[in-house]
Formats: sequence, C-alpha cells, structure tokens
Amino acid sequence: MSTVTAPARPVYKVTGLRVLRAEWAKTWSLRSTWITLGVALLLLVVAGLLGAANYSPSGTGRGPGADAKDAIGVALGGIGFTQLAIGVLGVLIAGGEYSTGMIRSTLAAVPRRLPVLWSKAAVFGVVALVVATVGAFVSFLAGEHFLSGQAIALDLSSSGVLRSLLGAGVYLALVGVLGVALGALVRSVAGGIGLLVASLMLLDVLAGLLPSSLGNDISPYLPGNAGGSIYALHQAGNTLSPGAGLAVFAGWVALALVGAAWRLKRSDA
Repeated sequence: MSTVTAPARPVYKVTGLRVLRAEWAKTWSLRSTWITLGVALLLLVVAGLLGAANYSPSGTGRGPGADAKDAIGVALGGIGFTQLAIGVLGVLIAGGEYSTGMIRSTLAAVPRRLPVLWSKAAVFGVVALVVATVGAFVSFLAGEHFLSGQAIALDLSSSGVLRSLLGAGVYLALVGVLGVALGALVRSVAGGIGLLVASLMLLDVLAGLLPSSLGNDISPYLPGNAGGSIYALHQAGNTLSPGAGLAVFAGWVALALVGAAWRLKRSDA
C-alpha cells in the first residue's frame, strides 16, 4: 500500500521587502491613520485658504498666515498645526505597538528587529511626503484666487515657489519620521508626543530665555527653526539657508532614529 506524503509547507524567508509590505498593511489598517492624515491635510489647506481670504496689506487680516509677507507664508500658515498631526501619527505608529503589546508579535516575526524600525520610518515618511506635498500645492493654488492683484501674490513660476512648496512636503515627511523615532525610543505614546512638542516648539522658547548672544547662536540649529528654514521663501536674519536647514533637521531626525535603533537592539520588547 502506497503512502501519501503531505506536501511540504513553503518556507517564507524574512526579507526587507516583506517587512515593508507588512508595515504598509499595518499602517493603513489603523483607522487613526486615515483620520489623522485627513485632519493634517484639512488643516493645511483650510488654514491657507482662510489666510488668503482674510489677507489684508494693512496687517489687519485674521487667521494663520493672514498677515504673511508673501504668498508662501499665507499658503503654509497652517503648517504648525499640520506638523503636530503628522508627528503625533508617527508616534502612534511606533509607540502604539508597545502600548497594545503587538510589538512582541512583530519582533517574533522579524527577529533581527532593526528592519522593523527602518520599514516603519520609510513607509510613513513616504506617506507623509505625498500627503504634505499635495496639501501644500493645493493650499497655494487655491489661495491664488484670493491673493490675485495683491503685492504678495505669486505663482508657481515665481522664483523659489516650487522649492518652498516641495520643501514643506519634505519637512513634514521628516517630522513624521521623527515621530516614529521618538515613539520607538521612549515606547510610549504620551512620552513620544511630549518629546515631539518639546523638540519642535518648546526648545525655541527656552532658547529665548538665554542671554541674547548665546540664544542667537543656538536658535537657528534647533529642530523647529532649522526645519522652518527648509520651506521659507525668504531667509530672515539669523536663520539657516534651505540646504543647511535641511541638513541640520535631517541630522536631528537621524539622531533620534539612532537612539531608537540602539534601544530596540539592546532592550526587551
């Protein structure tokens, strides 16, 4: 009598591409991803439209960016709100797995651990880049109608406009990656959000309390100020150039990722 041999189960090897696919699926399976990205996009566009609609050359406008000195400042008047929404979502994507305990299953499936962090950062960075860039262009183009005829009016062919709008997308993408890194570093949603707000906003306030000579030297290199230089159309005094701002802010993000990678390798889940 012949013996029927069961077919061998296929052996699935953990690869970088498969980890990326898994993180992509996890990211879009969360309802918070859809909601928060929608809120981020809405904040950027609505704030830009309100700023353009209420712009007044006399400086009596209302709303974010309403009194800006150029059309880019008006269009990106809501970027402060948007960066918080995107950064918080980044923290949730990484820190949320520790809060729910799902990280144990993730690391059991990917024993080398670090590909999980790189994949989370890469997936969300790309998603944030696309959403933020679309939002920046929509806000600028929609606001052109209200600013037509004003001294600050610009169009896409104006010098520096494309660089500023693309820079806003890059900046917000890096903010998202920073959120992922901070969430993985502290393994807490609340702690990650606190660090995010401190790094983007509070450090500049603290620098203002220092003696002016010291504060002026430090301020341009703080994360929030360096990031703002990436998308600014005109560089104010004591600020970095767009390229230098990108290098400094990317350095802060890389530092947070290195810290998260070190803890991921050295500490238990």
